[in-house]
Amino acid sequence: MAGRIKTIQAQQAELGRLRTGTSTPLKEGSDRRRAVRSDTWILSSHSRDYVEAAAALWGGDVEPWKPQNASISQWRVITEAQALDALLPPGDPLSAHNELWDRGGIKFRCDGETELRSGRSCICLQRFGVDFHATAPIGQACKPTTRLRVYLPDMPDFGVWRAETHSFYAAAGLAGQVDAVLEGTGGRGIVPVRLAIEQRQIARDGKTKKFPVVMVIPRLPRLRHALTGPLTATAALDPTSLDRVAIEAAARPDYAAKAQALLTTDDITDLWYEAREAGHLDQDTKDLLIARAAEINAEQPNKDDGGSHEGDGDDEPIDAEIVDDNPQPDAVRWPDVAPIPGARR
Repeated sequence: MAGRIKTIQAQQAELGRLRTGTSTPLKEGSDRRRAVRSDTWILSSHSRDYVEAAAALWGGDVEPWKPQNASISQWRVITEAQALDALLPPGDPLSAHNELWDRGGIKFRCDGETELRSGRSCICLQRFGVDFHATAPIGQACKPTTRLRVYLPDMPDFGVWRAETHSFYAAAGLAGQVDAVLEGTGGRGIVPVRLAIEQRQIARDGKTKKFPVVMVIPRLPRLRHALTGPLTATAALDPTSLDRVAIEAAARPDYAAKAQALLTTDDITDLWYEAREAGHLDQDTKDLLIARAAEINAEQPNKDDGGSHEGDGDDEPIDAEIVDDNPQPDAVRWPDVAPIPGARR
């Protein structure tokens, strides 16, 4: 890989956003807006092609749309899907900060203790206390802002989609779910997940509050698949292959161990045919059986030492080779350099 500017973070193309809500004017003609939760995913992008592809996959109508405080129009679709199949990219796909924005851009970005732009202690924490997300007046304190980058494998082109939420509860839940996956994979490889919008509620100060949370659920046949290291790209795109490989591996005998336990080339010959009948006689299996036969040959007494041995006679071992009953053009036979004493013809 060529060199990189160390002070610039490498990024992938962002194709669009995944949203869990929208907004509507407080009243007709008003610039002030109120948030509206959505039970299904909303996809937005500068590219109409991407939004049309999303509508074809998950339903909904494509419409022009302009984000709040933005001057450039985009496209969006309010889909019918509460859950989407996605892939977590390598590295850490999650970022979470407390942020305060206004029309001029971002004012504060805090990690909960330190305001990252100024290096001072968290301003909102000093002003409003630890529960500032719930107690501070609207627009005066930072909001928990969680961003998750994912691939959408069924969408066109290569790039990330960004899911963003300003929910305090979603921030805690998303971080815990993603960190559990990263603990198992070390941030290496791609992990298939299901992004689901789930509605929750809590009771606080005698009031019931309802809110959506984004669930990141590893989309794997078994939990252990998410915790035992990176997946191959093939497994990430088709998680069901993990169980198929496990079943095939369990059904295939350990031919190396079986061959090592055998003491005669007659037994090696029988194992050769056993592997062929089971459909396991690949090149690696042929090579290990041939190698074991050579070891057994080397362990036999030298039959051409010119001496006379008790028991010599009609039963003296003879050189033989295994011949495949259904040879292929590239069929492998026992090599002449490793003759098998006593093998049956």
